[in-house]
Amino acid sequence: MLSLGILLFLSLLWYLFLKPYDYLVTFKAKTFPAAVGQSISTWGKNLQPNAQIKKNGIGQLTQKFQFNDSTHIYQWDISAITDSTSKVKVYVTDVDHSLNNRLTLPFSETDFKKRTKKTTIDFTKKLNDYLAHFKVTVIGGEELKPTYCAYVDLQGPQSEKALGMMRNYTLLSGFIAQHNIQLNGKPFVEVTQWDKEKDSISYNFCYPIIKSDSLPIHPMIKYKAFIGGKALKAIYNGNYITSDMAWYRLLDHAKKNKVDITGLPVEVFFNNPNVGGNELEWKAEIYMPLKK
Repeated sequence: MLSLGILLFLSLLWYLFLKPYDYLVTFKAKTFPAAVGQSISTWGKNLQPNAQIKKNGIGQLTQKFQFNDSTHIYQWDISAITDSTSKVKVYVTDVDHSLNNRLTLPFSETDFKKRTKKTTIDFTKKLNDYLAHFKVTVIGGEELKPTYCAYVDLQGPQSEKALGMMRNYTLLSGFIAQHNIQLNGKPFVEVTQWDKEKDSISYNFCYPIIKSDSLPIHPMIKYKAFIGGKALKAIYNGNYITSDMAWYRLLDHAKKNKVDITGLPVEVFFNNPNVGGNELEWKAEIYMPLKK
């Protein structure tokens, strides 16, 4: 009996003072962890632009929201169940009213519990909408052909990559047409740096061309040989803003199949974002080069 009393006391002590969260929400998502994580980041910025977010890998995120006089901490834990299904756990804490929440949550539908449910339901709706606007199909190993190219080097948030392309489409295509430079394929992006924690990239936006001895000089446009080589390939359909979903799918594929890759994707584009149209009909071939 004494042991049972001690156990109950310790359990109560843990629940009231040591438990690292006030409330837990768990649900399944019909996609892979990276898509959930990226959607959380976008949703959080839209919910509260000044909300703090910290990432610890693909499946671990912490957000801080302000609701009236309360500061809520959302700790997201995302894990893969299958290649196309994830389990999401959301550990939520009200920093300023934690003890009161723990005393009342088991017995009543508190404002904190209602707020948490409402917020997570709002996220799942946004996630489903997000997932409806792109498709990724992993193909497997393929050869990425070498070429010579005219390019501009750019950097910024991954979400602004499509905007960077749109701003420079006319520059590159107009320059090539003006000087009668012979094209040698579809425009492509070569990522040279990728900071996953900050969602920022450095990349070359390239037009493949036939090399000649009299290529014109331009203050913004450079020339280089693109080496090519063996790579993993995926097909991406959707707005090029979210083409990094294919990057993460290829990272997962490489990890599961123990393929050594560079982690720096190459994207070949079949549509001009400036033209618009049904985004699910946009196509890009996404390559993740193998280490040599």
